[in-house]
Amino acid sequence: MAYDTVIIGAGIAGCTAAIYASRKRMKFALITEKFGGQFLESSQVLNYPGIKQTTGVEFSMLMREQLEFNNVKAEEGAIAKQIVKKGRHFIVRTNKKSYETKTVIIATGARARELNVPGEQKLRKKGVTYCAICDGPLFNGKDVAVIGGGNSALEAADFLLKIARKIYIVNINPKFNAHEYLIENITGHKNVKIIPNAKTAEILGRHFVEGISYIQKGKKKTLKAQGVIVEAGRVPNTEFVKGFLDLDPEGHIIIDCSTYTKIPGIFAAGDCSSVHEYQYVIAAGQGCTALLKAARYIANSK
Repeated sequence: MAYDTVIIGAGIAGCTAAIYASRKRMKFALITEKFGGQFLESSQVLNYPGIKQTTGVEFSMLMREQLEFNNVKAEEGAIAKQIVKKGRHFIVRTNKKSYETKTVIIATGARARELNVPGEQKLRKKGVTYCAICDGPLFNGKDVAVIGGGNSALEAADFLLKIARKIYIVNINPKFNAHEYLIENITGHKNVKIIPNAKTAEILGRHFVEGISYIQKGKKKTLKAQGVIVEAGRVPNTEFVKGFLDLDPEGHIIIDCSTYTKIPGIFAAGDCSSVHEYQYVIAAGQGCTALLKAARYIANSK
């Protein structure tokens, strides 16, 4: 017997879909390489409705408890390799086994594009973060370096304007590649300093972030900061569906407002989708929507 749906990914989008699948008594599988998704990247979560304050780890534990309460067990260590069509069904192939299913919900998330410089991994979650909205309040009254020159970097700086004492925007390019309104909004503030043509070379600090070093016009320079927010873009985890589904230029799965992809029966939710809004509450809503639409698709296909 084929599954009603196979949910790929166990971040908040995939877990939400799985909870709804369990409540609807569907036959489903929740498969993932690693449980938690973006939970593992957030040190504090202050903007999820109904939860005043938590951490990514605590949120992840709460989600595990809710899955257990709903009799959901994630199959971890399963790396999705391919999805193929088989008649009216699909085959999801992983490194462990294959699943036949009527529908697929892809919730594989996205990973931050890392700088790959010394000190980055050592000081991760110790002043190095990849989400200004998630972790910005941690830098209240502190000096922060935002690494990047696109929309996400300027949005991070904008979010930090009333939080951080000083914001350094370290841009590897001579100019910003962002919306004009963002550029105009950021460049006029006295607590913002723009450092163009600067390639980040190292993140400095023994136990916590103390600053960065960068190369500008062939010279190595340093600046002091207690936080480093890397906004060099995100990489969606969608390599396994390239050529099968339509992807946008950044590699996100193109969906409509109901989470449908171009192939009937396949849905996408969360950070891997073309919505481009990396927020827990949005991912949860999309996970719920994808499952409900998948159930309706199955009902209409009978």
